[in-house]
Amino acid sequence: MAKQVIKVPDLGGADQVDVIEIAVAVGDTVAEEDALIVVEGDKASMDVPAPMAGKILSISVKEGDKVSEGDVIGEIETDAAGDSAEEPAAEKAEAPAAEAAPAPAAEEAAPAPAGEATEQDIVVPDLGGADSVDVIEISVSAGDEVAEGDSLIVVEGDKASMDVPAPKAGSIVSISVKEGDKVSTGDVIGVMKAAGAAAPAEKPAAAPAKPEQPSAPSAAQAAVEPPAAPQKDQYLERDLTVSAEVYAGPAVRKLARELGVTLNKVKPTGPRNRVSKDDLHAYVKEQVKKAESGAVGVGGGLGIAKMPEIDFSQFGPVKVEPMTKIHKITAANMARNWLNVPHVTQFDDADITELEDFRKSMKAEADKRGVRLTPVPFLLKAVAAALRAEPSFNVSLHNDGEHIVHKDYVHVGMAVDTPKGLMVPVIRDVDKKGLYDLAEEATAMALAARDGKLKPKDMQGACFTISSLGAIGGTGFTPIVNAPEVGILGVSKLAIQPVWNGSEFVPRKMLPLALSYDHRAVNGGDAGRFMTYLVSMLSDVRRLLL
Repeated sequence: MAKQVIKVPDLGGADQVDVIEIAVAVGDTVAEEDALIVVEGDKASMDVPAPMAGKILSISVKEGDKVSEGDVIGEIETDAAGDSAEEPAAEKAEAPAAEAAPAPAAEEAAPAPAGEATEQDIVVPDLGGADSVDVIEISVSAGDEVAEGDSLIVVEGDKASMDVPAPKAGSIVSISVKEGDKVSTGDVIGVMKAAGAAAPAEKPAAAPAKPEQPSAPSAAQAAVEPPAAPQKDQYLERDLTVSAEVYAGPAVRKLARELGVTLNKVKPTGPRNRVSKDDLHAYVKEQVKKAESGAVGVGGGLGIAKMPEIDFSQFGPVKVEPMTKIHKITAANMARNWLNVPHVTQFDDADITELEDFRKSMKAEADKRGVRLTPVPFLLKAVAAALRAEPSFNVSLHNDGEHIVHKDYVHVGMAVDTPKGLMVPVIRDVDKKGLYDLAEEATAMALAARDGKLKPKDMQGACFTISSLGAIGGTGFTPIVNAPEVGILGVSKLAIQPVWNGSEFVPRKMLPLALSYDHRAVNGGDAGRFMTYLVSMLSDVRRLLL
């Protein structure tokens, strides 16, 4: 076993670069080339790789420190003795020398006379030995005017990302690559038209080698000091709206791809709003926690925290049983509708004295037809008439948030209490059916619901819902809109109340009504007209003939 120091390799002339991420910890076992730390200069970031396989004994730098070429950043224990870690690093730095100095033929054309525009291929400059790097962003499009050094595309290899700059000022004629393509040194990525100059460039801009350096730029140099890069830090000026524009190092981007995470959704905590590996892990943990908790989402990623777990047995005897599937679905739908729909509820009482007198007078005839004439078919018929008279309630909001769907049919849902939970069968074309037909169909649907024989299509397509608690009791309640419908009518128990007729109080049969509606689609005036019309229909059933 041998202990060796780990030093910062060739940084291509850059000095005092920032340590922005520590990728390993003491005791970690690493393979050769695994990232140890991530450093960042003025123009790019790069990983400092392990010079050999082994076990990390110490890391002597921390995030925020500054390092230069040759600085010791830690120690590694290897299986075999050897010289200092400088040698492997040096060998790696010199490895691409044989491949350096590409001379793309496209740039060797004879110079154009000064002042004349000439088209030339845009060629990928020296990538420091890297091959087949990914195009992660296209920064320009055909017709754009660019200055010399402006970013054209952004590429990313295993160790770093870099901009490919415009070799000179001019206009973009075409870009022949797209995001996701792979390119190598010397590849043509487009065509630009540049104004001729007395001494036009004859080769693509490349990382300038220092006079005292006879060899080609190293991979580290290409990463930290990209060729002819703009003076401004491009990363800081980007809008954090797409993954390619998020401020993150190549190791973090690679991890994000492996985890399937979109980087612009991750909250950065690193220096200069940089996304770190810890940020990625924290984001993934948060998403897993949300999924496991069953938190109800509300547009835009906002969530409601799970209720705290309580051991109710500490207060007395309990029995725990699983919810039925219908109960689970109902709970989820009600939570979603309540959180997504801005509810408003309007209350009124309908005088149904005459309606009840008429209904009871028809009992014998209904019995002959084998039909039970309850208040439900009258409610269905009155609601259908109100939907036709006030069509603002017979709509649905399109899920794109920009359109509203107007319906030319009247299907009404009827909430039914069953042993398995609440179910809402739908009566179709209510406005086209008579009271006996509606009574017969409503009874059949209610029985099917209680027997568990409803089909999915029997509970789809409603324009509006009626929820009646009249047989149970209560003076009023606030029903929840069953989206994508925009309205629901809550009906409570009939009560005999004294009503002033102009000369005296008389007993009248008053039916409490509660109209809840989606305030995004329906305004108060529409709701007022709907409720007034509905009450008038129930107060005088003769109006249903008009």
